[in-house]
Amino acid sequence: MTFDIGSMVRARGRDWVVLPESGADFLLLRPLGGSDAEIAGVYAGEGGEEVTSAAFAPPSPAAFGTASGARLLLNAARLAVRSGAGPFRSLSRLGVEPRPYQLVPLLMALRQSPARLMIADDVGIGKTVEAALIARELLDRGEIDRLTVLCPPHLAGQWVEELRVKFGIDAVAVLPGTARRLEKGCNPGQSVFERYKFTVVSLDLVKSDRWRQDFLTNAPDFVIVDEAHASAEGEGMGTKRHQRYRLLEDLARKEDRHLILVTATPHSGKEDAFRSLLRLLNPDFARLPLDLSGAQNERARATLARHLVQRGRKDIAEYLQEDTPFPTRRDAELHYALHPDYAALFDDVLAYARESVHVPGEAQSRTRIRWWAALGLLRALASSPQAAAATLRERAIAADDGETDEAVIDRLGRELVLDPEEGEDSALDMTPGAQVDGEQSETTGRLLTLASRADALAGAKDNKLKLLTAQVQGLVDQGFAPIVFCRFIATAEAVAEHLRGALKGSEVLAVTGRHTPDERVDRVEELARAERRVLVATDCLSEGINLQAAFSAVIHYDLPWNPTRLDQREGRVDRYGQASPEVRVLTIYGEDNRIDTLILEVLVRKHRLIRATLGTSVPAPEEAESLLDVLLSRVLNAQGREVIQPLLFEDVQAFDLKWRDAAEGEKKSRSRFAQNSIRPEEVASELRAVREALGDAHAAQDFVLDALSGAGVSVSPRVDGSFEADPAQADVRPEYRDFLRGARRFRFDAQTERGVTPLARNHPLVEQLASTVLGQALDAPLEAAAKRVGVIRTSKVATQTTLLLLRHRFHLTGRKGNRTWQTLAEELDLLAYAGRAPADGKGGWLDAEATRALLALTPEGNLDPVQKEDRLTRVLADVQGLDGPLMARAQERAAALLEAHERVRGAARGQGVTYSVEPPGPPDLLGIYVFLPLPKLGALS
Repeated sequence: MTFDIGSMVRARGRDWVVLPESGADFLLLRPLGGSDAEIAGVYAGEGGEEVTSAAFAPPSPAAFGTASGARLLLNAARLAVRSGAGPFRSLSRLGVEPRPYQLVPLLMALRQSPARLMIADDVGIGKTVEAALIARELLDRGEIDRLTVLCPPHLAGQWVEELRVKFGIDAVAVLPGTARRLEKGCNPGQSVFERYKFTVVSLDLVKSDRWRQDFLTNAPDFVIVDEAHASAEGEGMGTKRHQRYRLLEDLARKEDRHLILVTATPHSGKEDAFRSLLRLLNPDFARLPLDLSGAQNERARATLARHLVQRGRKDIAEYLQEDTPFPTRRDAELHYALHPDYAALFDDVLAYARESVHVPGEAQSRTRIRWWAALGLLRALASSPQAAAATLRERAIAADDGETDEAVIDRLGRELVLDPEEGEDSALDMTPGAQVDGEQSETTGRLLTLASRADALAGAKDNKLKLLTAQVQGLVDQGFAPIVFCRFIATAEAVAEHLRGALKGSEVLAVTGRHTPDERVDRVEELARAERRVLVATDCLSEGINLQAAFSAVIHYDLPWNPTRLDQREGRVDRYGQASPEVRVLTIYGEDNRIDTLILEVLVRKHRLIRATLGTSVPAPEEAESLLDVLLSRVLNAQGREVIQPLLFEDVQAFDLKWRDAAEGEKKSRSRFAQNSIRPEEVASELRAVREALGDAHAAQDFVLDALSGAGVSVSPRVDGSFEADPAQADVRPEYRDFLRGARRFRFDAQTERGVTPLARNHPLVEQLASTVLGQALDAPLEAAAKRVGVIRTSKVATQTTLLLLRHRFHLTGRKGNRTWQTLAEELDLLAYAGRAPADGKGGWLDAEATRALLALTPEGNLDPVQKEDRLTRVLADVQGLDGPLMARAQERAAALLEAHERVRGAARGQGVTYSVEPPGPPDLLGIYVFLPLPKLGALS
């Protein structure tokens, strides 16, 4: 027997709803009143389980309740809906409640066919949520059934977790370390990208010859490209970027493929790179004039604006008058002077470094090895005595393997000594090694002597560590939870060990490249449970894990040699969702070590000045590494303790000018392409409709407080807007005990606070409670907290008034080309009439405002149970004759739903996907509530 989508069936002793993807023999079923977690697959073919048609049971007139029970049932039903009928199909299924501004990219994408969009919002605003929201929406509409995220490998874990937790998408990470294992799970001849519907893929993996064609052949029709600026093509951008761009260009050639580019820095003053990204969205953008300013180019700007959204915090902080709280930030620079013994060691190491890079008659390749060894040694010495000692004792890169290719030597040297932005090795934190000559050589003996001197500096003679200890103690005492970022593993481990002994009553943990990605997450989660906590980390944590929930301060113990690292480190905590109203950022530097001051003046301060002026960061020009090469050469060529003043050099001034030009280009780009294709009032209108249909934070608050109160749970409001429940109430039902264990203190607004659970409508605890309350109302009406029927006496009605709580089901059919698919949509609806039921469908019906007002009426009198049951029995009999009017109502709601879908698709209507909406039958009657006027005094016989 075949069952339609949305129809009711009976199996395993309970009623179910048939879901999409069901077939003739295999049914995907959700329990009536149950949640998505209870969805089951049932084989109903020959020899399978018995499945029969079922009808929605009318409410029992004997299981009556109060007016508060009606509101409780309505909110439970709204909050339990996971296939919402509104134009945004996904919002009822998310594990996160998007902020209003995050709906703008979604609306922009829905008005395109296919969606080709660049999301370029600033760091910490939520680009991942915005991009994944588009994917989830198109999945729930049935327009796509597979997706891929292309990203750097170190971000893959974050994407997998975000998709799973917030969007219910179980993706696998296809990385160099996982691809072979995933291949083993495929059928013969089957591609990994065909076998797994949802993938998060290393872009550098699939651009390689081994994987490129396989990916292009089997790539899905929805692709997100994270850190898209790292794939832009332009003059002097290198082979790796060229290969990435060629792959994206080939993906974009498929005209119906959805492509979402995600980047915080799309322009950065590099016009050719910016335009290369725009060409991926629309090949016609290659013909746009170089200068898009002026009235004559207004149409071109408007066309481009439909594909680009780029906003800073100030643009969205109060979008639609809804506060999106970002923390206040306080920055400070702190300097220290070297201990005399440390300064003496620095002089001797610098003297050795000067000698080592000027060996007469040596091959150029060998000179380059010595150069990187010297730079690594100086950087380690500026970091800590432990990093210096480890470097002095270790062999330098390529010192023994006979490598003579200078390009290879320089690549390896940059990865170990500098801070590269891209690639799988972008977070190397091992010490670089300084020994170049043989083990028995005089030079090696000299380095080992210096290493012993470095050992002796640890502790009392490490003024940098003394300064850090005082600062960390002060932050912890003020209630902050700091992260201390170090460049090398040796430094991080030594700092953590010292702080562990110095900070009494505080938990201190180190996370470095010695730990696997999973171990890093576990250690961070373990530390987050401590009341007073300090995390010491290398740059392995500067990307990939958001830490705003548990940490509120950043200390740069070692200055990064790439200013982008500043943003990456600070962006882990300075972002939306930060629980602390204030974030502290401290930058520590040595005033007399000749390395820190150079980095501070040339890179760090200029980077921060641009960010403060522009409101966003602009990466340093490509020449940053070569400029460092020049400046550090001058340090090594200087005599004794001669002070280098880099700002006086012409090459530094030229670099500074180019960086300022890039910032000015970014400023013009942001002004020119400000988001204006979606008006705020459009978002507000759709948002109101969604919240009315599905329930918002207010509905969640009303429901949770009503449900807990009905269960006898004591809840106390607090002055900060949160609520506190008494968990020591063992006599409540198990589902309420589960709730109390998960949320002793909770709130319903956008504020975040440690130890307080934010309960949005989609929070698992709210969903579980709503499904439980609704399920009990349907399956055990006499014991349920929310009653499906009620009789209420009130002075607010002049004649008997009946309120109907309805649940509509719709078949939402989509068509694109030769493909047709069907999804299920649900909607809660309220209807009310005065007097007798208007069987002809005309007259007597209350308008929407008067209908909603009935839910807020307070009972002012009572009837005995026999009278209540009698009234309800008669009303139920009347309502049975309303099939015609209720079917008409269903058709009316179906037409409104179709209009809403077409409205949000805007200009995309007719270009790609078209929809039709049909109700399979009259709505389910969830509840009936009768409101009676108070009797006149003379009638009280």
